[in-house]
Amino acid sequence: MPYIPHTEEDVSAMLGAIGAASIETLFDEIPPALKTGKLKDVPDGLPEMAVARLMQERASADGFWSSFIGAGVYEHHIPAAIWQITTRGEFYSAYTPYQAEASQGTLQLIYEYQTMMTRLTGLDVSNASLYDGASALAEAVLMAVRSHKTSRRVLVPKTVHPIYRRVVNTTVKNQGIELVELDYDAATGKTVLPADVGSFAGLVIPQPNFFGVLEDVHAMADWAHDKGALAIALVNPTTLAVLEAPGKWGTRGADIAVGEGQPLGAPMASGGPYFGFMCCRQDFVRQMPGRIVGRTVDLDGKPGFALTLQAREQHIRRSKATSNICTNQGLVVTAATQYMALLGPQGLAKVASSSHAGTVALAEKLASIPGVTRAFASPFFHEVVLKLNDNAKDVLRALRAQGILGGLDISGWYPELGQAILVCVTETKTAADLDHYAQQMERILSKRREAPPCAYKN
Repeated sequence: MPYIPHTEEDVSAMLGAIGAASIETLFDEIPPALKTGKLKDVPDGLPEMAVARLMQERASADGFWSSFIGAGVYEHHIPAAIWQITTRGEFYSAYTPYQAEASQGTLQLIYEYQTMMTRLTGLDVSNASLYDGASALAEAVLMAVRSHKTSRRVLVPKTVHPIYRRVVNTTVKNQGIELVELDYDAATGKTVLPADVGSFAGLVIPQPNFFGVLEDVHAMADWAHDKGALAIALVNPTTLAVLEAPGKWGTRGADIAVGEGQPLGAPMASGGPYFGFMCCRQDFVRQMPGRIVGRTVDLDGKPGFALTLQAREQHIRRSKATSNICTNQGLVVTAATQYMALLGPQGLAKVASSSHAGTVALAEKLASIPGVTRAFASPFFHEVVLKLNDNAKDVLRALRAQGILGGLDISGWYPELGQAILVCVTETKTAADLDHYAQQMERILSKRREAPPCAYKN
């Protein structure tokens, strides 16, 4: 908490200036029955050194786990410079930059962010971000329906994150939009395109999909376009440093690209705040929700930045708006921009390649353990689904007792897979971390096999 420098004399002077007898009189309109009085359970104050030690003890009580959980939120290394710059007062206190003349620094940063995102996705335009990846996908579905103008059906593969699918459904279900679920191939984990599905406005193409599997994005994008529909790319931005950009998928490229920006410099932070990104082809820019920052010149020919596309309906006529989302996650976008600028193309590619190599190495180690098999025989990025011949929940609990968050139990979402876990590796994991995980998994499964039947839980 920032140091508050007001002395008792300062407080008395301020109260005297406004004619108040005490601070309590400033709140005399509050009924006495609603006041709690003094906080009796708050301990006495401590010196700074004692407070620091107490906080360290509280933090250490939380423990430390080596995390192999991904599923949409990823533990990447964030250089200290990122948030040191992001939390400077110029960025930290800034809000929506409506007044261009007073917000040039913030507007320029967003402009740079948009430029970086269009280069990552290979598309023409980026907006100034959305709330998160799930809501960004929902906005892309609405955007596809508005652009298509004929069909109100959108195809959403079962390989899209289950929570994303729930968010999209919540957003569109009362707007007469039908979400058609596409199944996946049991052997490969890839989406199966139906032979006859009728007219539809868009196809969501996850890359990689929720299982970590790499979809055949070129074929899927061309298939959607051949049907007269839009191709909506749902991508992990880290992968775009090494995988084909959505703008180059198939013959024409994807029409819209969305995703979660958390991997770009945002800490996991118990679930947020994060931000969603959205890019599209120039043809669909008028249907894009949110705002766009552009570069221009003033009357003297000096360069400047302003909000160049911001539909006024978003503020005053909700029923006519392309989107009711008007506020971007500006602070997290600031961190993402610093992250991409600091790492550069080579740094991003190194993060992606290291994450992929680590996942391949761990998958091979775990699949060599009796009772563990890979669910799908397909290339993957930095997540992989493993099937266990034991109760996934119990195994993960046993790993946690050893300081390892071993993955996410997806058996409830995909019961057809049996006991299955989704395991993720990023560049933060060392070879020793992978060996320790594999050793503990082998020990736990071996011990459980030798245990009497009563030790097993169904």
